[in-house]
Amino acid sequence: MQLSHFSAALIFAFFASIVFGITQRGNPRDMVRYGAYCFSLFVLCTIAASWVMWVVKR
Repeated sequence: MQLSHFSAALIFAFFASIVFGITQRGNPRDMVRYGAYCFSLFVLCTIAASWVMWVVKR
């Protein structure tokens, strides 16, 4: 199986967000909300970092 850098980053974000949600919040509803929040931040930061690297390369 061959993954692109972006899909590997998405898989990492998914699993890291699950761990963060479980370990940082007490009840299941807050776990899901915090996990989704962490996932969205991971993805947004990945996209922002890729744009910064693209600008630096040019």
